Amino acid sequence: MTSHVALLHSIVLGPGRRVVMAELKAMAERLGFANPRTLVATGNLVFDAQAADLATLENRLEAAFRDTFGKHVDIILRRADAWKRLAAGNPFSGPFPGDDGANVCVRVMREPLGPAALEKLETLAAPELRLALVDGDLWIDFRGKPSETKLLSHLTTKKLGIGTLRNANTVNGLAAMLG
Repeated sequence: MTSHVALLHSIVLGPGRRVVMAELKAMAERLGFANPRTLVATGNLVFDAQAADLATLENRLEAAFRDTFGKHVDIILRRADAWKRLAAGNPFSGPFPGDDGANVCVRVMREPLGPAALEKLETLAAPELRLALVDGDLWIDFRGKPSETKLLSHLTTKKLGIGTLRNANTVNGLAAMLG
């Protein structure tokens, strides 16, 4: 069995209705995944499964989600070793005034971003923001609340491909869950 991290892109099912984490864990159990557990109520699932191709597991999870909750969501999957590398690779992991771990985020990508995407985003970002590509995932030091920047409107699936944003606290929390 191999541990995996699954990130759901959006767990809002409709106005006032979000996925309940207990229901998400139950869905994973029905798929035969062992030891499903969640971190915060924002669509972070850790589970154990037999070794399989990541795309196959993503497709199974997305189909099960659609069948269970009536909506498609993109799900990005990483094996435990890859997730631990992602957490350790945070290029902005030094303390600085005002940082609470929520201001540094990573857009975890299904398909790696290339240097051209980074160059375009750098032209759109405010000067105080720092951006870095690490193994195809985009790290952003917002130096403040991410919701207060115009860059968010450029971090969409339509513009960058399938991916989802998580802050450093969540990334580290998921890494700790993996042991």
